[in-house]
Amino acid sequence: MTKLRAAITGVHGYVPEYILTNQELEKMVDTTDEWIMTRTGISERHILKGEGLGVSDMAVEAVKGLLKKTNTNPEDIEVVIFCTVTPDMVFPASANILSDKIGMKNAWGFDLGAACSGFLYGLTTGARLIESGAHKKVLVVGGDKMSSIVDYTDRATCVIFGDGCGAVLLEPSTDECGVMDAVLRSDGAGREFLHQKAGGSVKPASHATIDAGEHYVYQEGKSVFKFAVTNMSEAAADLMERNNLQADDITWLVPHQANKRIIDATATRMGIGSEKVMINIHKYGNTTSGTIPLCLWEWEKQLKKGDNLILAAFGGGFTWGAVWIKWAYNS
Repeated sequence: MTKLRAAITGVHGYVPEYILTNQELEKMVDTTDEWIMTRTGISERHILKGEGLGVSDMAVEAVKGLLKKTNTNPEDIEVVIFCTVTPDMVFPASANILSDKIGMKNAWGFDLGAACSGFLYGLTTGARLIESGAHKKVLVVGGDKMSSIVDYTDRATCVIFGDGCGAVLLEPSTDECGVMDAVLRSDGAGREFLHQKAGGSVKPASHATIDAGEHYVYQEGKSVFKFAVTNMSEAAADLMERNNLQADDITWLVPHQANKRIIDATATRMGIGSEKVMINIHKYGNTTSGTIPLCLWEWEKQLKKGDNLILAAFGGGFTWGAVWIKWAYNS
């Protein structure tokens, strides 16, 4: 019996028009273009400007483009998985808000919060829904408006993050293409090194938390870097080993765009040359759940049916993992 798999049948992305350059950041905090580039590889990032705009507004643009290019009726979408840590509201889910804005009237959905690994978690979850036979069209969205939780007086974090969103459509496939395997991990002990201090049920918003600046990203960079380099690369290597994949078998490494040095370390651990690594961190920075789908969107025209892609990520929490995909179509 032929195994039913979940194949990506389309991808689209969106980044806001406004570009925040390193030169602008030099005027805002004590930093330099050289310092930022040396440590992160980022030269600019896109920022969502405008009153009352949230992550769902970026998702609307990404999903509209996706539905158009795949000739999909919004009412045919059955499930929406929105991977984000910057939802429009605590509730309702941004997946539901997005569905309303797009007209996906027959879809049920939910938000998935796994920080920078969110898209991998969402992709794997969506794939299981397809593989079960219960659903035929699942939308996986990865996006964040990180500018809403970044302190632009903190030079350690404000240089890293940008805003952006990407989306993929998952549909059933029986021709050995699609989501093939995944290694997903988490360790809550890492929360002390990368988190948002206030705004949750443990420490609700108050004048005190706002005055203390506790609604912004908090990160201990050295601890996060060390853990990310080790675990992101190990997850990718483990995935390859258990599927008997060699470096020559991999067409592309699609890494989370958090730091150029982490990306390089992952490629080295996998034995993959830089010519096989998707990198756009210099243009977009770290868009958290948006980085991997934005890479797929930018490289879509270079992808061919049957290409082996390894998607790898690491995020706050800690969360990390890798997914093996056989690309399902020629652009």
